[in-house]
Amino acid sequence: MNIYTKLNEIIEYTEKHLEEKIEYKEIAKMVGMNEYTFQKMFLIISNISFSEYIRNRRLSNAGQEIFLSKSKIIDIAMKYQYNNATSFSRAFEKFHGIKPSEVRKNPDKLRLYTKLHFNEQYESNKDINYKIIEMEQMTLYGRYILTDNEKIKHDAPQFYKENYDIYGDAPYGMVEYYDKERMKVKAYWVLYNEQIKGLTKKIIPKSKWIQIKIDSQSAEEIQNISNLFYKDFLPNAKYNFRDLPEIEYYHDDITDFLIPIE
Repeated sequence: MNIYTKLNEIIEYTEKHLEEKIEYKEIAKMVGMNEYTFQKMFLIISNISFSEYIRNRRLSNAGQEIFLSKSKIIDIAMKYQYNNATSFSRAFEKFHGIKPSEVRKNPDKLRLYTKLHFNEQYESNKDINYKIIEMEQMTLYGRYILTDNEKIKHDAPQFYKENYDIYGDAPYGMVEYYDKERMKVKAYWVLYNEQIKGLTKKIIPKSKWIQIKIDSQSAEEIQNISNLFYKDFLPNAKYNFRDLPEIEYYHDDITDFLIPIE
């Protein structure tokens, strides 16, 4: 059974439990991952976070129920796991574009969000050569720029060049996230081995890492390998992320793409 078959099973399970609290840890166990590794994988494959997918399905169903039934809005809100009318109304209006109280007069405004289905015939034929390494704690020094999932494609190479012009070649780049699920990029760091005035100390704990060698130091090539890793490698692997940043080690005209694992 491949990962896409498993994901369809998760979608069916989710459909049956939209009116209940859904435990992400239990869902992740269905694909043999920890919670935040699963959520990262789901986002990459489906282009939507698992939490947003659940929220969209609940709000889509709630809109139809408000129109078709005579139930009180607050009862429907509670049914779909909203604790109060205010939070439900806010989320509902953001999703549908109208308030819950307006639905019965304007049903044509309702948005229908259908359940996901994954192509179970998809098979990746891309090989990723990697190995598992263990690195001792590292003490590095650097600067960072706050960025996000889209801007990092532009921000990272530009910020590296800015630091190169001031401090010279940096052996490391690092991507930090706001969340354990590694879905929301927070910052990109440029890091040096030596302490230099104006740089911030950054300690990288001892850990195991997936090491993927990239025969380039091109930002575009590194980003392509990163996308390939999350979309094709991760769903078929059994490794779980550790809550540490990703590291890019630049040396000898190549890049070691390093992903921390437990």
